Amino acid sequence: MPDCFEILNKDLAGRIGRLRTPHGVVETPALMPVVNPHLRLIEPADLKRMGAEILITNSYIINQDLELKEMAERRGVHELLGFHGPIMTDSGAFQLSVYGDIEVASSEILEFQRSIGSDVCVPLDIPTPPDVLRARAEAELSETERRLSEARDLWEDGGALLAGPIQGSNHLDLRFRAARRIKEIGFDVCPVGAVVPLMEAYRFGELVDVVAASKKGLGPAFPVHLFGAGHPMMFALAAALGCDLFDSAAYALYARQGRYLSTNGTHHLEDLKYLPCCCEICRNRAPEDLANDPHKIELLARHNLFVSLAEIRQVRQSIWEGSLWELVERRCRSHPQMMDGLRALGSHADWIEGLDPASRSTCFYLGPESAKRPEVLRYGSRIDRIELSGRVLVADPGLVEEIEEFDHVLWFLPPFGPYPKELAETAPLNAEVPTAADDAGIAQATANLMRVMEKNPNATFDLRLKDASKYGFQLKEVRSG
Repeated sequence: MPDCFEILNKDLAGRIGRLRTPHGVVETPALMPVVNPHLRLIEPADLKRMGAEILITNSYIINQDLELKEMAERRGVHELLGFHGPIMTDSGAFQLSVYGDIEVASSEILEFQRSIGSDVCVPLDIPTPPDVLRARAEAELSETERRLSEARDLWEDGGALLAGPIQGSNHLDLRFRAARRIKEIGFDVCPVGAVVPLMEAYRFGELVDVVAASKKGLGPAFPVHLFGAGHPMMFALAAALGCDLFDSAAYALYARQGRYLSTNGTHHLEDLKYLPCCCEICRNRAPEDLANDPHKIELLARHNLFVSLAEIRQVRQSIWEGSLWELVERRCRSHPQMMDGLRALGSHADWIEGLDPASRSTCFYLGPESAKRPEVLRYGSRIDRIELSGRVLVADPGLVEEIEEFDHVLWFLPPFGPYPKELAETAPLNAEVPTAADDAGIAQATANLMRVMEKNPNATFDLRLKDASKYGFQLKEVRSG
């Protein structure tokens, strides 16, 4: 683990951490508002008062403006922006992806970032977009890795943090390989780059796979920045995958387009009858008041940032109390393509279970996707520990009163299946579940029951389950050992 990063709490693959920088400690997950030095909708000092702990700005834009460059070199980027907390600087890779070429060398822009006092410096990588041919992705990744190795060799430890971007397009094996190489070289912060096109196209399932491949190659110790992730509805999903830093230009870009952010999606201001928020911008205004205000763009930007920062705090709280899965499910049900992301998260359930703390509070089973949550998988992986002999009753909790005649009593609860009645009040069996089980929960519970029966051939099982036909059994079916 880099010396600059400390993990305090964990839930799923997510964590609350502390990132130490030359200008202070940042608690993660954290949102970095993007500040364009030419177009400041909200002054950086106000951003700090609103709750932003760290900003990100573009060193290439500063470098190409002679006046800004001279001021930054003379006074430093913190004085230039008027923000005295941590500042991360991007390298110009976004401009490279848009315009195809930029007028600065990788080593030059990295040295410029350090010279102006950036807290987190990013080498000039090549952001390879999704859907390109593998040959191009491999060639551009090789060049990125060459530049990163050069940057690491020239870097002097002890000051600013050095970021190592992970590229590879949507070729998952390349992402994994790139992350492994980043880990070997050794960087302080590891951004997952070139994923904005996936987010803009709502390809959240593919985004999850890209991030998961990167995290699996990198390991859990490094702080990860998801470049361009600025919409609050996806923070929980990204945090569940182990992303620690997000940057938002969306708060300002959407405001200029008259768009109003929420954790459930994006609204056009003219389509709103009510403002569904109680931030300082919304609580005493109607939509038409905001639309007609001469400072509409700035006010919208402030609202967008308020709701984004509030969601980061909600994510932190959910990690701390062990309820991040529930938050992810609620957020992902806001959009069909977000549900693709949730299902993709479930496809990495075994990996997530290996990172998730075993001890937690009561979990909520909210639907079929919950059958993939770590508590359910972990219980199934340990059910072989139940050792039985003699007559065994398997019944719905409280359904049968005559239990003295049995040597063992197991209650049955989807999605977990059978469990010793003495464990009914312990986690995860104290989970809150719907009265009517869904097919995914039934399938998981039934599979666990069959494993218990197979592992205990010397026991005789008496199954007394209401609605037993759902489980594929006959009522009071008895199997003799």
